[in-house]
Amino acid sequence: MNLKEYKEKKMRDPAFAKAYEEIQPEMSVIRAMIDARTSQNLTQKQLAEKTGIAQAEISRLENGTRNPSIKLLQRLADGMDMVLDVQFKPKGAIQQAVASKG
Repeated sequence: MNLKEYKEKKMRDPAFAKAYEEIQPEMSVIRAMIDARTSQNLTQKQLAEKTGIAQAEISRLENGTRNPSIKLLQRLADGMDMVLDVQFKPKGAIQQAVASKG
């Protein structure tokens, strides 16, 4: 069984599906941080040097053990010469996008 099949099986459990849905905002922020950093071909250490944020702190942000403030996200964006863009989207569009990613 591959990961996609495992997830599809687990999503049939209402408790799992609810818990999965509840963590999606946090997972989206984490994925956006990692994608932005890797798109710039930066290591965590290099990003730490550019932002003045400790590499260990960046690691905690990326592994989900620390929730970032908007101010911290802005510092990360500035360090990558990017713009922080927070959006609110209709739930139906988000649920459909999550389901299609598998």
